[in-house]
Amino acid sequence: MKASSVNIKENLKNLRFDASYHLSEGLQVKRIISLSPYKILRVCDVTKKIFYGNRAKRVYVNSRKNGEPFLSSSDILQADLENVKLASKKYTPNKEQLRLEKGWTLISRSGTIGNCAFSSQLHAQKLASEDVIRLVPNYILREGVIYAYLASKYGHSLLTQGTFGAVIQHIEPDFVGSIPIPNFPEDFQKEVDDLIQESAKLREEAARELKEAQLIIETKFQTQKVQCSNTVKFKDIKKDPANRFDASYHLSEGIMYENIIKKGKYAELGSLCKKIYGGGRAKRYYTDDHSKGLPYLSNSDLGKANSLRSCKYTLRSKGFDESSILKSGMIVTGRVGAIGQTQYIGDNFEKMEVLGSDNVIRIVPISHNGYLYAYLSSKIGNCMFWKYATGGVQPFISSDMVGRILVPLLCEEDVDKCDEKIKIYSINIELAAIKENKAISMVEQKIEKWNNKTN
Repeated sequence: MKASSVNIKENLKNLRFDASYHLSEGLQVKRIISLSPYKILRVCDVTKKIFYGNRAKRVYVNSRKNGEPFLSSSDILQADLENVKLASKKYTPNKEQLRLEKGWTLISRSGTIGNCAFSSQLHAQKLASEDVIRLVPNYILREGVIYAYLASKYGHSLLTQGTFGAVIQHIEPDFVGSIPIPNFPEDFQKEVDDLIQESAKLREEAARELKEAQLIIETKFQTQKVQCSNTVKFKDIKKDPANRFDASYHLSEGIMYENIIKKGKYAELGSLCKKIYGGGRAKRYYTDDHSKGLPYLSNSDLGKANSLRSCKYTLRSKGFDESSILKSGMIVTGRVGAIGQTQYIGDNFEKMEVLGSDNVIRIVPISHNGYLYAYLSSKIGNCMFWKYATGGVQPFISSDMVGRILVPLLCEEDVDKCDEKIKIYSINIELAAIKENKAISMVEQKIEKWNNKTN
């Protein structure tokens, strides 16, 4: 049980009387920040504007010709910002209030609050929902420093302390503007900002390589017309090894793409892999001390630009399963919820002994890992995953179902190109996360340093 005393003068300033506020981690962090040897500013002092977009009913469309990419508060954290919902150009009012720009700090304001993203060229010119708070820097502090501070454990505590609402917690721009932020020395700011900017560029390069690899595959389908049928013959249902009778399976986009794939050379994914399996189930013992635990990737962490920053850590001494470690070259996808959300496991993941939950399906290719990842992460691959998804309340997919996904066998030249591009993608996306985490750690260590001096 937590217990503490509160100064009545301090209480009258904020007009909060609930114990959850006064005993919160955020209030303790405020006391730590107040010990800073540098001048204390507020976030509103280092920004031109703090705002979120207008509220309105959203009309979504299927074509890029008629719509613009529309990011939710969870989408801003993803590595792939292209395969998102498209908001109607015609029926979306005040679009310019929703449009993002490069260099902003983005903060989720409701649901899972306080998640931060640094707006790169990948976010720029896309629309974002009113659940995303935008911080526009005025360059009193460097933009990368503002982001690294708010994304740190100290910034996150300050953001999440100011939650309001009983059902859906949320934060407001005025509250974010009131958060204290130290005026760090210029040489320190430059070092942190350089790391964040380099991280953003690496993600942009990685996204470009991934998109080019996916286009090698997707262009093979563009010349062939994909038509949606509204009927299916009973004899075709009987011949299908899946023994499925639901319309979502037989009339899906996945079936349409399968019909095209079957016109050329193809194979089932299972025949191209050593193994496709889920992780072992065991009780997890989570820890806040990262030095004592291993990163634990859940299916909700899949596809994030920096999944190791937000994932939990579990003790190696308890509930540890060697088979749960994700190995380099694996392709992983969600079994429940995050169906079709894929991630390529690189060398750094294996080096850090990242664990995957039992809801993460591991795909271990025999060869051409890059080509298979480019295909499975493409729009076509996503449709193939969802073709097999089943379940009424919470859709799921099994390892056996994933093994039945059809894979087009392109010429050797195209396959090799995809392999090379995904290799570059993997290196860049991991290096981007390393640089971003280093910048955030530098901010945390700076704060811990002055805190330790006063104790």
